[in-house]
Amino acid sequence: MVHGVTSVTTRRPHRWQTPLGSFIFHHIKPTWLHGYRRLEVSICLRRKKALLDLAYLHPHADDPAFLQELRLQNLERLDLAQLRALADRSAKPKLRRFAERVAELETETYELL
Repeated sequence: MVHGVTSVTTRRPHRWQTPLGSFIFHHIKPTWLHGYRRLEVSICLRRKKALLDLAYLHPHADDPAFLQELRLQNLERLDLAQLRALADRSAKPKLRRFAERVAELETETYELL
């Protein structure tokens, strides 16, 4: 069940409560607003950027306990080199650590099999 939809904006943060649920908009710097691609009618966020946006918005997102809580799946389908490149582009040490820890999770997943 989805309790709310979280989005990012370069404008002011805002929250709307509707009969369909909560819609939450977090502010980010314009330089961090990238990683989108247009598909036919809508704009779709790429998985790697969405994952880094989540880390950007949450304090202590680079903590291994936070990553475990996410219960990430199908990490073998995530291009880890691109995730690292996006994290490097941010120039945020927290996002670099986050990307490295996601890569470690993928390795741990395969070691468990």
